[in-house]
Amino acid sequence: MLTDLVVRNMVLIDEVALQFGGGMTVLTGETGAGKTLLTQAVGLLAGGRAHPGLVRSGASEAEVEGRFVDDGGKELVVRRVVPAGGRARAYLDGRLAPLSALAETVGARVDICGQHNHQALLRPAVRRGALDRFAGVDTVPLAEARRRCAELSERLDALGGDERARARELDVLEHQVATLDAAGLSDPDEEEHLEATERLLSEAAAIRQAAAGAAYLLSPDGPAGEALGEALSQLDPFEPLAEEAGRLRHLAEEAGDVATGLRRLGDEIREDPARLAEVIERRGVIAGLRQRYGATLADVMAFRDEAHRRLAELRDAEGVAARLSAELEAAREAERVEAARLGECRRRAAPSLAEAVTAELRQLAMPNAGLHLRVGVDPGDDVDYLLAVNSGVTPAPLAQVASGGELSRAMLALHVVLTTSPPTVLLDEVDAGIGGEAGIAVGCALARLAANRQTLVVTHLAQVAAYADAHVSLQKIDDGTAARLTAQSLDVDGRLVELARMLSGSPHSGSAREHAAELLARAAAERRERTPA
Repeated sequence: MLTDLVVRNMVLIDEVALQFGGGMTVLTGETGAGKTLLTQAVGLLAGGRAHPGLVRSGASEAEVEGRFVDDGGKELVVRRVVPAGGRARAYLDGRLAPLSALAETVGARVDICGQHNHQALLRPAVRRGALDRFAGVDTVPLAEARRRCAELSERLDALGGDERARARELDVLEHQVATLDAAGLSDPDEEEHLEATERLLSEAAAIRQAAAGAAYLLSPDGPAGEALGEALSQLDPFEPLAEEAGRLRHLAEEAGDVATGLRRLGDEIREDPARLAEVIERRGVIAGLRQRYGATLADVMAFRDEAHRRLAELRDAEGVAARLSAELEAAREAERVEAARLGECRRRAAPSLAEAVTAELRQLAMPNAGLHLRVGVDPGDDVDYLLAVNSGVTPAPLAQVASGGELSRAMLALHVVLTTSPPTVLLDEVDAGIGGEAGIAVGCALARLAANRQTLVVTHLAQVAAYADAHVSLQKIDDGTAARLTAQSLDVDGRLVELARMLSGSPHSGSAREHAAELLARAAAERRERTPA
């Protein structure tokens, strides 16, 4: 769950640090206080879109940090930096990370339902995804079957068009393969070896002369050898110089060994014009092949191997086409089987999901509502949610019959039913468009949701806020120069004042406080009833 959230220099926020526990936490405040900014902040941690307009006026960058802790106590620290100019940066546990990593890592930990996200139920992918989560279906086999069909279709297309086109390609490939096979390529590093050999053969005479000259200088009869011998003869008689004389004697022996080695190397190196011509010619052949078939010799060899494969394929085009067609038909049959399996799973689960959501809707001040799911032909990708708000009414698609408040409650009902949701759910004004007893029903449903996962709720309804385990009040302070957002965790008395403000607009109203106390008492009583003895 999300345990800590720190936001700096983001629009109205100078710096806000919040700590969250389990259960249900509500965030409330006057309209325009900036409640939705915190939803945006968490959205940034989940890889949401960043833009310079989020940076507080006068600041160079906005920053959001969050700490998530799983059931095993393992922590994940996520940080997002949005500069006023330039690209945004993302960090996972202090290391730079791509946005895709944030979306994958944080997306598995928090489900964000922002303002107007109830409209997501009007999107086919969201409706289908909810059914799949409820049914626990595995869509990977169908995706793999479709990928296999596409791959085989591409291979069939790659065989070429008509027979004349294949014949032309066959002629080109036969010439290329003959050229490459004649080159006898076997070592991807051959060019480097040839370069070293050419350099040796080209400089053979100079190398022999250098070796002979150096060997003479270092030999006992040469100037350097004679000088070492003379120096040694002068040191030998004196005992205090014995150590240095020993070193000099070792140096004279080493010089003699070097001279011997140089003479041997000089004798081994021979000019070989014929071999040199062969090497130069071979390098020219390889350079020509690289110019036509690849940047490196390894690329050329890979091209040769692929040309061989393609040549064999074209020579047996009819046989290959028959084999690929058979494989494609088998793959399509596997796709049909998987599509039928997936469609059956979805159709089998649809009534159960509809029944569970209907039961929740009837607890959300929609006593006569009924939800039905209609699953299309295999694999059942088309999933329609049909809602009947009143008794005796024919169910119709959500877009045709549901108001904003009803869509909000349908989305909340789905959240309550889908127990496979991430451990943290953030709901921004999911109670939009409702009030009165419906608000109490929504608060009760949110409390049930919070029994299984951490639930953070941005709300404007006192009826919802009364059901929270923790309450954070957000306030915008404007001193005439700049506005800033503050956040305060409320105690029991503070909650009473805030609920009174939410009910009447006047936190000091006696009747509003009585109503607020009644709401808190009712919510506490219902929580006690739900808590096992």
